[in-house]
Amino acid sequence: MQVVIVGAGEVGTSVAADLAPNHDVAIVDIDETRIEDIRYDIDVLSIVGDGTDSAVLTEAGAVESDIVIASTDDDKTNLVTCGTAQTIGDMFTISRVKNHKYQETWERNETAFDVDFLICSNLKTAETIVNVIGLPSAVDVRGFAGGLVQMAEFDIPAESQIAGQTVAAADRFDSVTFAALFRDRELVLPQGSTSICPGDRAVVIGSPGSVQQFAQFLAPTATPGETDEIVIIGGGEIGYHTARLLEARDLSPKIIERDEHRARELAEDLPETLVVNNEPTDTEFLRREQVDEADVLVTALDSDENNMLVSMLGKHTGADRVISLVDRPDYAQLFEQIGIDVAVSPRDVTAEEIIRFTREKVALNIAVVENGEAEVLELELDADSDFVGQTVREIDESIDTHAVFGAVGRDGDLVIPRGNTVLQPGDNVVLFVESDSVDQIIATG
Repeated sequence: MQVVIVGAGEVGTSVAADLAPNHDVAIVDIDETRIEDIRYDIDVLSIVGDGTDSAVLTEAGAVESDIVIASTDDDKTNLVTCGTAQTIGDMFTISRVKNHKYQETWERNETAFDVDFLICSNLKTAETIVNVIGLPSAVDVRGFAGGLVQMAEFDIPAESQIAGQTVAAADRFDSVTFAALFRDRELVLPQGSTSICPGDRAVVIGSPGSVQQFAQFLAPTATPGETDEIVIIGGGEIGYHTARLLEARDLSPKIIERDEHRARELAEDLPETLVVNNEPTDTEFLRREQVDEADVLVTALDSDENNMLVSMLGKHTGADRVISLVDRPDYAQLFEQIGIDVAVSPRDVTAEEIIRFTREKVALNIAVVENGEAEVLELELDADSDFVGQTVREIDESIDTHAVFGAVGRDGDLVIPRGNTVLQPGDNVVLFVESDSVDQIIATG
């Protein structure tokens, strides 16, 4: 597959690095320094130039390409890039935008902007935050098989009842599969005899109800309800969408916004949200507003430094759970090391969504875990699939890689795969796979 990526920032570079080992990739950016950095790090064709210029796109091979991805930090540049690409070739175009108004226009008419697939990074990030809020103690949550299956990542605290137990002893939930453990950032593929240690990060796959039970077992707190205090620091686009999505779940959050005009706009647009106009780094104000009693604190300010400061203040004053935006993905681990419960990177969220649409099977759903070390895949099996008619055990023995079958969606029902489960045409199979083996599994399945 030939792919042209316009924009060599964090998102474009992440997508290029994922695709480069198995596809012909060209990346274009107007910044020569970025292009020079990529030339040393990734085996792709790298070109300095303006992606809205048809001559530059032609030089990058867009005329013969299968996909053109516009991932700069400027919405209008991305939309014009896709429109320009469509004038010189017949490819699938993907545009990243931040302003949700472009997405609303595109959803009303998907021929708008000459974009085949549009990703609003702010909205997608807010959805990720709300999913994490809805599952106590989770650090990441993704849905598969039309909502029938859920993948979630959990940190195992020392006081957890399953810390020190084997996977077999901890596997007490009807519809949950332990897909993986990450220990000191190293992948452990669990067997029944594998011990679960304090500090491990567990990846589980199962029905939403069973994953919810597992979450409550790890940290016995109820799913957020009407009486819970959810505070959002920062009323920008991500803070706004987070509050709006929480309102849709019958929750009533609080937003603290420093700009008076913006605060007034939010109060008008969010009828179930309490909007407070104040400087969010004022410790005395945070105490007066009872942020120390917050069940969930979300920091959604305009810089990593501000989010880190307010998150630490929130933790210091007593907030139970802190979720913070982090613009630079390489800061995510630092945020968690200083005690912030969950760090959400809009750039990572966006890159993952783009990667999902650049796989060879469009029906595929993907979640990238642990900074790209592994992926959770959803494959829709057709009659020609090599997996059809085989048991899970036979597939495990035949493939030259480690894969964990987490769940199967079949005719609207959830099947928890065992060794003797026979896969059928039409099954939606959710697997945990090391990233190096993804293309092999896709080609086989």
